[in-house]
Amino acid sequence: MQKRRDFIYLDPPYNPVSSTAYFTKYTNNGFSYNEQKKLAETYRQLDEIKCNVILTNSNTPLVRELYAPFAKYTIEVNSKRAINCKAAKRQGHSDLIIRNYSHINALE
Repeated sequence: MQKRRDFIYLDPPYNPVSSTAYFTKYTNNGFSYNEQKKLAETYRQLDEIKCNVILTNSNTPLVRELYAPFAKYTIEVNSKRAINCKAAKRQGHSDLIIRNYSHINALE
């Protein structure tokens, strides 16, 4: 059972950034829109009990919408994926790091 001030890091399958991005098949059923919504609800529940929560995901309109209440502590980072067999096709991506705390109030 989680309690106040627990630190929780969530690294779910990322929301696809395009219709050809299918890297969500960690289970037989995948990680769909509904799972993304359930995860966001769990994130909010952890926030309500005052856990310090950090989550990474792709920078998509859906993810920004699901975590809009935490936009104040959300940062955008650029990363390069090395999952394409052709190096020239490895592109940069924009990911989000979503926190529900500032550096200061994480210690309170």
